[in-house]
Amino acid sequence: MLNKNSKRKLNKILLYVVLITITVVMLVPFLWMVSASLKFDKDVFTVPIKWIPENPKWNNYKVIWTKIPLMKFVLNTSKITLIVTVLQLLTSSFAAYAFAKLRFKSKNALFLGYIATIAVPWQVYMVPQFIMMRSIGLNDTHLAIICLQAFSAFGVFMMRQFYQGVPDSLCEAARIDGMSEYKIYTKIMLPLSKPALSTLTIFTFVATWNDFLGPSIYLTTESKKTLQIGLRMFIGQYSSEYGLIMAASVISLIPVLIVFLCLQKYFVEGVAATGIKG
Repeated sequence: MLNKNSKRKLNKILLYVVLITITVVMLVPFLWMVSASLKFDKDVFTVPIKWIPENPKWNNYKVIWTKIPLMKFVLNTSKITLIVTVLQLLTSSFAAYAFAKLRFKSKNALFLGYIATIAVPWQVYMVPQFIMMRSIGLNDTHLAIICLQAFSAFGVFMMRQFYQGVPDSLCEAARIDGMSEYKIYTKIMLPLSKPALSTLTIFTFVATWNDFLGPSIYLTTESKKTLQIGLRMFIGQYSSEYGLIMAASVISLIPVLIVFLCLQKYFVEGVAATGIKG
């Protein structure tokens, strides 16, 4: 029979084995994509897979920029994604502070009604939104996408859950010291909410960067299209050039990877202290 220490070590080993296995399974498609981006088209689907090409075709990463206006697509996507992310951080955190720390009439009913919109699929109100944007002259503009994605019920819900963990006594003490609600929000709540803001940043950035359906509905001019639409256009025109397709896919993945790596420290950590001293 195994003693408690042996069982604990065995369970830990099994846990690490499972986690490593899941990690490998998740990474294999991305590693294959990177490997395929450095191959000639005829070598992409060879069996067994050659993970490291004998003669890497680095030229794929150069040619892809000339096949389609990739730089324009990247700039358009970056513009929309950065603006939407900043606006969502501002609107979600500001509304969440009001729902979590302020008292006003019908607060809970209003919050419940707002959060209930999460359960409604976007496809249900997609057509009314398009008609509304077209009626005010925002069709085929980046502003239409920015306006529609600048507010997030999920973001408000997540930030409110975080703010509720901050003791009310901290806000009350600040009010007694004469701080306005705006100062409490900017000087106290925002500095404490780095983990929640980082998580919301990752979710918003990834969702907006990878959004395909929204831009495909509102954007018709090629010079205004985003990276995901540009990749779809390239696949439609050069469906057999797999090396270039994989190279473009790797390029589209890099910004998302950078954002996650920069914010992962705050993404995984909780708030160690709330700012109250004993």
